[in-house]
Amino acid sequence: MQESIRRLYQPIVSVAKIANTLGTIVIFGLVAIMNVDVIARGVFHAPLRGVVEMVIFSLVLIVFLQLPDVIHSNRLTRSDGFLLLADRKMSGVGNSLRRLIDLAAFIFMALVTWTIWPEFLESFGTCPFSDARALGGEDGLLAGLKIAMSRCEYFGTPGIFVAPWWPVKLAVATSVTLCAVIFLFKALIGNQAASASSDKGEAT
Repeated sequence: MQESIRRLYQPIVSVAKIANTLGTIVIFGLVAIMNVDVIARGVFHAPLRGVVEMVIFSLVLIVFLQLPDVIHSNRLTRSDGFLLLADRKMSGVGNSLRRLIDLAAFIFMALVTWTIWPEFLESFGTCPFSDARALGGEDGLLAGLKIAMSRCEYFGTPGIFVAPWWPVKLAVATSVTLCAVIFLFKALIGNQAASASSDKGEAT
């Protein structure tokens, strides 16, 4: 039974690692933007507009894109002094406590997922993508999509930097859903077993 659960867990781990990679790419992009801003300020006395908004926008993406892999890798910050002591004195109790904590975390993440998905759907619904071709008129579909994106619920300062909110809300919703699934698997097969199955999958 546990072996079947581990096989189901492998694709989840792969998706978490892909999301982590995307988060790293966003970090590199953010570093590049900030360096361009520093050079523009120091050399040309013309700061890059919208850097503050882009930093805020990017940080949300980075945190939630990398969170699932952080949870899978057991790198999520927690106070585990008591758990480590329980592992040394009573390994069975320590393992049971970890599973209970992971189960509680699963319930919490599931509640966050239940809350954020309607917000994403509402934000996405503000973009008239279904009318994109009509909005573009003779200019075509791409022009219509550009107009549709401009009418979405947005984040930022008009005239400086604006971006639609729905991609960030999609990243948050997908991330917390993935986190909930990872916590559930950890509760079912245990932290160590989940990490071992992942390492075995990578080795093969």
